[in-house]
Amino acid sequence: MTEKKEFKTETKRLLDMMINSIYTHKEIFLRELVSNASDAIDKRHYLSLTNTNIPTEDYEIKIEADKANRTITITDNGVGMTKEELEDHLGTIAKSGSKEFLENISKEKTPDVDIIGQFGVGFYSAFMVAKKVSVLTKSVNSDKAFLFESEGLDSYDISDADKEGYGSVITLYLRDNTEDNDYDKFMDEYEIKQLVKKYSDYVRYPIKTWVTKTDPKDENDKDSKPTTHQELETINSMLPIWKKNKNEVTEEELNNFYMTKFLDYQAPITSIHVNVEGNITYNALLFIPKKPFYDFYSDRDEKGLQLYTKGVFILDKCKELIPDYLRFVKGLVDSADLPLNISREMLQEDRALKKIAQNVEKKVLSELSSMLKNDRDKYLEFYKDYGLNLKYGLYENYGEKKDKLKDLILLRSFNEDKLVSFAEYKEKMPEGQKAIYYAVAKDKDSAAKLPQMEMVKSKGYDVLILSDDVDEFMINVLAEYDELKFKSINKDDLELLDEDEAKKIDEMKEEKKDLLASIKEAIPSAKDVILSKRLVDAACCVSSTGEITFEMERVLKSQNRDVKADRVFEINPNHEVFKKLEEAYNTDKDYANKLVNILYNEALLQEGILPDDPKAFASDITSLILK
Repeated sequence: MTEKKEFKTETKRLLDMMINSIYTHKEIFLRELVSNASDAIDKRHYLSLTNTNIPTEDYEIKIEADKANRTITITDNGVGMTKEELEDHLGTIAKSGSKEFLENISKEKTPDVDIIGQFGVGFYSAFMVAKKVSVLTKSVNSDKAFLFESEGLDSYDISDADKEGYGSVITLYLRDNTEDNDYDKFMDEYEIKQLVKKYSDYVRYPIKTWVTKTDPKDENDKDSKPTTHQELETINSMLPIWKKNKNEVTEEELNNFYMTKFLDYQAPITSIHVNVEGNITYNALLFIPKKPFYDFYSDRDEKGLQLYTKGVFILDKCKELIPDYLRFVKGLVDSADLPLNISREMLQEDRALKKIAQNVEKKVLSELSSMLKNDRDKYLEFYKDYGLNLKYGLYENYGEKKDKLKDLILLRSFNEDKLVSFAEYKEKMPEGQKAIYYAVAKDKDSAAKLPQMEMVKSKGYDVLILSDDVDEFMINVLAEYDELKFKSINKDDLELLDEDEAKKIDEMKEEKKDLLASIKEAIPSAKDVILSKRLVDAACCVSSTGEITFEMERVLKSQNRDVKADRVFEINPNHEVFKKLEEAYNTDKDYANKLVNILYNEALLQEGILPDDPKAFASDITSLILK
């Protein structure tokens, strides 16, 4: 007997909206139907634990394609459905049998049951590719089988049927091909295997399909040819590597998984295996590639970790799971505690997601800290390619993460000519040193040529060399390390002169104020002219004052931002040149002004800054030569 029934809660318009709007990719239908089959087996297995009348068997899910009839069939030996359940769970859209089942067992003390389906709409994804869907089912709680049939319109038919064994057989009668959609491809053996591998590889039950096998030709018959036959084969892995205990997985297995999963030809620098149980339960498997991927520095590179829920693939790049500065990390997170939206394609905004992301970040930083401490060479290999990311991470958001990252930062030591941490710099500081000194320069040789370096070297103090664009911004955000302030030899008062010498220069400043005013008049682009307390052998230098330094000016200008550091011209009062200038201003002011401009522009060049007026600079040098 066949009964025609109307969908209880929806019309053709609503069903069409679900089929055409909720799911972005048509291939999702196979993930949804396989997930429903897995749920059905979970339910049967759970019921068999408490009801001895319900037999157990070798659970499996089968996917079969019939190209002649253009059908795809998904078969499971799960719990099956009664007539009433067919009406409730398939006849009423968005009434989820899985959700109802979970609500019932949550009131009892039960073993863990991972149910994937939560919304009751996954079944209807079948209509994206099928013009008709039938469900032949027999419940473990009934001796009767029933057949549900629908063309996805306003109604469906339910009739009595015959079926051996419990479970459900869902048959999809594919839509006709169009210019835009090739539905036949879903019957290809390769396509089925690829979709299962992509979305359902870690469903806990074997997923089987017919695959083509080649038989070798008869060695004794030279005219024989290879033949083929069809064989039912399990095509999913079932147990994810990330759900195994860490001590059960070898480094080789992890490396092979990474290289296969993320298409890298090299093993990663390190892998991080995370298993967390508690208010939020999740597994994570993270990798740091040996080298950045080819598109790492391009706009095409998207950050994010793969997201699974209960072993079912949901999203390839979940950007919420990893901060920008750790975008080089590859890997995945699998959790049953993340609420998905109705189509399981995107994640709802959720505190659990943020908590997992915080823990993932913490685990990565802990691994890097351990690597720095216990395997310096490996950390240096990592830092060569990814250290810049850590620096940006420290600088971003006004140093929000500086306490997490400061001990992972390495800068080149002038004295040791190698990368050192701030802690290592501090450990080797001579007695009496009260600050961490740094110089902005492209390398050690460039730093050595800075006139300000002489005073620091004379004290035996080390200098950190800042060579990346972000370095000085990062140092300014950090401000100090372990109560030691950072001081720039290019800018700050280094406070290295002894008290008597400093006092002497302060007294000379008042004595020579008219001379300094004349020098300032000759170079209007300088904000100030002072007697330097940082120079030993050099005649003069130029430094910056205020928030913007010369290096910041260069970086910001490269970003088309119109900024300029305030310049301070410093003269060594103990140098012979200072005496010459004083004499020149007393005898020939024009000549003295030319000398000042030459000295000022030479100082700018030492800082890597071109003269404001190169032509005038060249003319002054020529006139000096001819004098």
